[in-house]
Amino acid sequence: MISRLSAVGVAVLLLAGCSGEATDSPAPASPPPSGSASPPAPPAVAGVQPAAQAYVDAVNREDLDALVAAFAPDGKVIDVSRTIAGRDAIRDWARNEVIGGRLRVLSIAERRTGGQKLLVHWAPAGSDGWRAHYDFTVSGNGIRTADLQYA
Repeated sequence: MISRLSAVGVAVLLLAGCSGEATDSPAPASPPPSGSASPPAPPAVAGVQPAAQAYVDAVNREDLDALVAAFAPDGKVIDVSRTIAGRDAIRDWARNEVIGGRLRVLSIAERRTGGQKLLVHWAPAGSDGWRAHYDFTVSGNGIRTADLQYA
């Protein structure tokens, strides 16, 4: 009787070991819940002018001061049909509408002396986003105009 119980016990242990369920190994990592962590920085597109890249980087780092510093003192943003002029107004606009979103440069749509137009994917906080053209005009002291239009 004891040998029969031992044989049954060994068989149960062997079957448990072959069940395919690992009890000692950690569970596979599950993706973090949506919105719980910042996504990795998007890869840079070669050839983006430094002032425009500073704007993109500041958006993705959620760095309001760096975003404002990317503009010339008299710089302006044209956000579809609204004009936001001067660093103080740009700071207010960016705090309320930009910081917290994600900006990815898809390509350089146009190159010219003193500026360039970028095709971007802009995703405000809580949104999947959309494509847009960000047309930057730059001078020695930063972005003079950032014209942001739907693509």
